[in-house]
Amino acid sequence: MHQLIFSVLTLVSFGFFAFNLRKIAQNIHMGLPLDRADRKADRWRTMLLVALGQKKMFTRPIPALLHLSLYAAFVITQIELVEILVDGISGSHRFFQDSLGGFYTFMISFIEILSVLAFIGTIAFLARRNMLKLPRLSMNELVGWPTLDANLILVFELILLSFIFTMNGADEVLRQQVNQTNGFAISSWFGPLLFGGITDTHTLHVLEQLGWWGHILMVYTFMNYLPYSKHLHIFMAFPNTFYSKLDPKGQFTNMQSVTNEVKLMLDPNADPYASPTADAVPSRFGAKDVTDLTWKNLMDAYSCTECGRCTSACPANSTGKLLSPRKIMMDTRDRMVELGDYKRKNGADTDDGKSLLGNYITEEELWACTSCNACVQECPVNIDPLAIIMDLRRFLVMEESKVPTELTGMLTNIENNGAPWQFAATDRLNWANED
Repeated sequence: MHQLIFSVLTLVSFGFFAFNLRKIAQNIHMGLPLDRADRKADRWRTMLLVALGQKKMFTRPIPALLHLSLYAAFVITQIELVEILVDGISGSHRFFQDSLGGFYTFMISFIEILSVLAFIGTIAFLARRNMLKLPRLSMNELVGWPTLDANLILVFELILLSFIFTMNGADEVLRQQVNQTNGFAISSWFGPLLFGGITDTHTLHVLEQLGWWGHILMVYTFMNYLPYSKHLHIFMAFPNTFYSKLDPKGQFTNMQSVTNEVKLMLDPNADPYASPTADAVPSRFGAKDVTDLTWKNLMDAYSCTECGRCTSACPANSTGKLLSPRKIMMDTRDRMVELGDYKRKNGADTDDGKSLLGNYITEEELWACTSCNACVQECPVNIDPLAIIMDLRRFLVMEESKVPTELTGMLTNIENNGAPWQFAATDRLNWANED
């Protein structure tokens, strides 16, 4: 019965996780195509340094070390999870212990040490959010669900770690009762300290099983919670950094159809009646909704950790303007999920009458951006909020002719004089004639 319950629970958990991953993939594929298959060596190097090595995290050493403790514990403890899966299906107990011997003891000890560090890191992160109330973790866009989500995952982590040490600690005391020991670094002394006064073998076995089942239940709960949480970045960080933009940050993407038209205007030998290229008539200039963005923009939204480093580095936000690059990414993700669910329910060609621009992101936010790329530079997983901002602004200018009055004069001067100043190009060097 133990094995049957475990097998059914495992199948249901992985099945539901796969179902949610499929929905996420469908949502990302609502975006426009984009070729990011070039420079494979550079992409692998970027992923290893930024996602696996967390290179950009260490611009802020203290939170980086705290995060590293959780990250390392999450990755390394998956080794122990393999054994739990084998034990659950086969009905064995510590399946690999006898065959691996001292190496097994070393690995579990290493996992326990990382788990202690993760416990300390989790407490520190809870304190930073709820007691210290760091400014970038207390902004308006985090009110409600985002704050609850961040706290929930940390509480899940504490519960999971408690079950791990309950399992290992009770098992250690059981072994000591027959003059044996697991010899694990933490539970070899923590187990007797916590459970040493319990002499009843049945009670200790129940505690060990409680820890074992609690551990696996929390793993499955955590796994199926991720698709609804910002912590999906645990998985998304790797493909997102692999497909991140490798061009210089100041290099913007031009619409090829517009480029072609400009070349026709500037080239006296061009044939305006030649056969148009495949991208001569774009469906839309810029972006109004998530379906006008690229799949990489949408992957960025799913990869956002909501850490707020982008917003804390944003000069517009620092001067009190409405723009928050983190909110741009959160709004993009929320709109993508909303539209994806609507299309799955009502058909792929249906429209709910809403859009990212207007219903989620305002014009004031977009025009506050200075396009300085500080948000792109700061992001730990190479998210590019500026790409979304520029495409939304492109739509406002090219489709709706909406330009702030402060820019209208400059654009007129550029059109008439070839420069942003209100005098002819022939007069540009007159300043040099002054005494």
